[in-house]
Amino acid sequence: MPNGNKYIFRSKLSEAKFRELARYFALDLDALKITALTNLDRNTVNRYLRLLRERIAQVCEEDSPLKGLIEVDESYFGPRRQRGIRGRGARKKTPVFGILQRQGRVYTQIVPNCSRMVLQGILEGKVKKESTIHSDCFSGYDGLVDLGYKKHYRIRHGQNEFALKDNHINGIESFWSFAKRRLMKFQGVPKSTFYLHLKECEFRFNHRNDNIYRLLLKICREKPLGT
Repeated sequence: MPNGNKYIFRSKLSEAKFRELARYFALDLDALKITALTNLDRNTVNRYLRLLRERIAQVCEEDSPLKGLIEVDESYFGPRRQRGIRGRGARKKTPVFGILQRQGRVYTQIVPNCSRMVLQGILEGKVKKESTIHSDCFSGYDGLVDLGYKKHYRIRHGQNEFALKDNHINGIESFWSFAKRRLMKFQGVPKSTFYLHLKECEFRFNHRNDNIYRLLLKICREKPLGT
């Protein structure tokens, strides 16, 4: 790296300035505040924030499969629901499938729809067969036993069931709440960057007990941004 910056490949930004930017990013400040605090150009800040989010997304996608006690659910992100339009597939919203390992991490994926074929295809690739699956009664989860998931428990939200001892999906629903609250501060995320912001939510949730700043520096040292 010509400039000696071990965090970024071929960049004019100094290591000290990048660490400053990464520290504010770890604190979850928006681009406007980071621009003011670092005295960097707004376009420069946006560029490096995007590079950080792209690297975060790579790290999330490279994680090993989930196993153990698993919760699955779908959620919809986008404009506030219009009156009279509700339920799965609400207009103009982006469907996202989520898988959470209890006492562990979450994995999210934007999906074209929440059909049985789509959801179960993701499950087979991301969840070990010996796992115990907890879901609601959505038809997309019908037939999981036939796929090899011998332990599948369902909670009947339509009958006002929300938790029967260990049978619940409170963990993944907690993640949805966290992600939607966090994204509200951006006052609308373009579809072109929604994936990166979703993966950032996933990353922050999975490392909520870690030092995000130190973790980001470690990730960038191991594989500099722009490579």
